[in-house]
Amino acid sequence: MAFSVLFPSLLSETLPRFEDAFFETVSGLTTTGASVFTQETFDHAKRGIVFWRATTHWIGGMGVLVLTLALLPKLTGRTAHLVKAESPGPSLSKLVPKTGATAKILYKIYILLSLFEFVTLLICGMSPYDSAVHTMATAGTGGFSRYGDSIAHYNSVPIEIAITIFMFMFGVNFALYYKFLIGDRFKAFFHDEEFRWYFIFAFGFILLITVLNLGHYNGDFLTSLRYGSFQVSSIMSTTGFVTYDFNLWPAASHIIIVIAMLIGSCAGSTAGGIKVIRIIVLCKLSRRNVRATGQPKKMDVIRIDGKSVDEHMLSQIAQFAFMYIALILVGGFIMSLGSSYDLTTNLSASLTCVSNVGPGLGAVGPVENYAGFTVHAKLTASFLMLFGRLELLPLFILFTRSAWHKY
Repeated sequence: MAFSVLFPSLLSETLPRFEDAFFETVSGLTTTGASVFTQETFDHAKRGIVFWRATTHWIGGMGVLVLTLALLPKLTGRTAHLVKAESPGPSLSKLVPKTGATAKILYKIYILLSLFEFVTLLICGMSPYDSAVHTMATAGTGGFSRYGDSIAHYNSVPIEIAITIFMFMFGVNFALYYKFLIGDRFKAFFHDEEFRWYFIFAFGFILLITVLNLGHYNGDFLTSLRYGSFQVSSIMSTTGFVTYDFNLWPAASHIIIVIAMLIGSCAGSTAGGIKVIRIIVLCKLSRRNVRATGQPKKMDVIRIDGKSVDEHMLSQIAQFAFMYIALILVGGFIMSLGSSYDLTTNLSASLTCVSNVGPGLGAVGPVENYAGFTVHAKLTASFLMLFGRLELLPLFILFTRSAWHKY
């Protein structure tokens, strides 16, 4: 898929080098939003290329694999492994008995939310073209903008508020929207433990960054809240839109940004990161292990939404967390080989690629790009984005005959 959609960038000579076109395409389809576009590239890029660039986010948002499932007339239980890759979390929950029907429902919700945002941005003053580009980038939680300075280009509070809300919304488990539509209404959200913690994390990070940045904004609370809330929503939803260069913020705010990159949003959303549900399970597992040191014979059952999580799943989540961190460290090391960039740049670039966020810190900050990296670093970053989006197992499943066998 990536090879077929990178041709527009190559043929139009927007990105004449293969590694740049490959990087940009993978970043689009994995909804990462990391870019090798410089300001000069934006100045010379044709509208069609910029639109296609954003379209890769919308296609990759709900997932190419889920799209395939929605179109295939016959499905087997084996295809559930592929859906799980696009809806990572402790378990794969179907909205309806058939996986294909579930995929179709998810896409209907995805299209409905996209149309809702498109109309909202029109009302806020964006042109139809700009509204379409930024809607697709928001829906896919990717972050490719029409402009080099992203959403900061508009300097519009209504646009920023609208996109902040929609970035948060696309970070929510889509199954909750289905429950909302079939009659559960708002209790579907606040009865869900993952959503409650997603909301708490987002609110807490916004409050912390707003307070930490007060000195930077000369004590102006509303200005600090404006930029802090947008960037927290952007980073937690792994969208990567920018309204301010957070490289200029205090170091303490950078720590919050890094934590938000790691956590990400909810399972079953279009966002990346470790996922809030895994963080909840890991916290409960750690608490149980601490308690076990004083009472070794007592083994508490870990529950999510009142349902117990089996020990095998707990082991898988712990392994995933270890592999996730290890992949970031190894990726940062490989990208640093022969690099002129510092530790902050290389490590945050690896983190933001694995978490599918886009902007990092240092030379890959919100107003910078990845154009200055070496060829091997760009290719490494491309594969980190793929691993972060699909995890490990699905990459092997795709090459097995049984995954595509028709019954």
